[in-house]
Amino acid sequence: MPLHQVPAEPEPDRRLALNPIYGEANPVGGMTEAPPRHRLPDGPLPPMSAYQLVHDELMLDGNSRLNLATFVTTWMEPQAGVLMGECRDKNMIDKDEYPRTAELERRCVAMLADLWNAPDASAAVGCSTTGSSEACMLAGMALKRRWARRNEDRYPAVARPNLVMGINVQVCWEKFCAFWEVEPRLVPMEGDRFHLDPEAAAALCDENTIGVVAVLGSTFDGSYEPVAEICAALDGLQERTGLDIPVHVDGASGAMVAPFLDESLVWDFRLPRVSSINTSGHKYGLVYPGVGWALWRSPAELPEELVFRVNYLGGDMPTFALNFSRPGAQVVAQYYTFLRLGREGYRAVQQATRDVARGLADRIEAMGDFRLLTRGDQLPVFAFTTSPAITDFDVFDVSRRLRERGWLVPAYTFPAHREDLSVLRVVCRNGFSADLAELFVEDLKRLLPELRRQPHPLSHDKAAATAFHH
Repeated sequence: MPLHQVPAEPEPDRRLALNPIYGEANPVGGMTEAPPRHRLPDGPLPPMSAYQLVHDELMLDGNSRLNLATFVTTWMEPQAGVLMGECRDKNMIDKDEYPRTAELERRCVAMLADLWNAPDASAAVGCSTTGSSEACMLAGMALKRRWARRNEDRYPAVARPNLVMGINVQVCWEKFCAFWEVEPRLVPMEGDRFHLDPEAAAALCDENTIGVVAVLGSTFDGSYEPVAEICAALDGLQERTGLDIPVHVDGASGAMVAPFLDESLVWDFRLPRVSSINTSGHKYGLVYPGVGWALWRSPAELPEELVFRVNYLGGDMPTFALNFSRPGAQVVAQYYTFLRLGREGYRAVQQATRDVARGLADRIEAMGDFRLLTRGDQLPVFAFTTSPAITDFDVFDVSRRLRERGWLVPAYTFPAHREDLSVLRVVCRNGFSADLAELFVEDLKRLLPELRRQPHPLSHDKAAATAFHH
């Protein structure tokens, strides 16, 4: 079906199957026909009726707290919800009308610059976005514009820019390449290496390479890509060829985990080759969707012609975003969370989440039916597949049966050159407690005897598998 095509359906004489008490105060004086679903109703509805119609249909959605596919935050403190409700009518782009909201955004950028060890946190530039996908687009645009400046004599007549990355990158990078006419150069998976190889990345670079993307926390298995080793390989490339290739770190998840749990890991602005970093505030930044952040080492990494300036308190405030109008609620919630937790609070939350992931991975491995690919000791995320001896069921059967218990666990096939490998992935987030993990294990154990009695795997439609790249 084409995107957003409205299905044909008969509308006349559609009766309303709705409790009469949901309607007007008089239980026999309510609606006699349901409103149409794919065109505007002829007249208004009472607010409770409209609410209940929408509410009842949404009950068929999955429970977000049991969604082990998504990286997105599904629980926040009530006080954060109150603040977000107070700010949902504020348009984030209107800096002059909402100066305090703008100030909180500036403070968040400064806090992240300090967290990611910018050489001069006061000089680092950045902005909020609707999520990491927009932040990646902005980072890619800056890389391309900087490359175009250096190649004015060749671009666009004879030179086509390219971007080097692992095939495991989030789909937003494929969109960036398609939208901004950049050639994607993808390093495939090989054997037990499921992310970008430093030497393979350097080998794909040439004079038309705008940058290399390193992912701090692959969505496929939760592993960190070796950012320092990638930068070292590019240092060697520069010594041999003179090519100076910048690195962007897609830290959608890991940039809000590694600073607190892996302090000795060097991946951020401490590496001179890292020119920009993005993260999702609504993932391990612990804020409801949608908010992301994009930061550059210094103004030199963000071409001035890409920055628009607006009047802010009688002064000049730079803005750099694809989206325009959006609520300030998520930015306010991010600032609240930074204040509420601080470094030690974030460390405690992320450590608890990692402990749950590692404990759950160990218990799944102990069942004997599964083989772990990762153990949740980098991102609080792990991937696993069925053991070689298991022939009665596959990961798609497990995913389907867990859904019957309310658990949303993605099963998917890896990309080139590991299309032979199908896995399940579990994302542990704040709010997925040890008690919930225990319930998950109990449900999985309860399903295994039935799965073992199958004559063969029942899920043959691998095309229906999804990679759950969000």
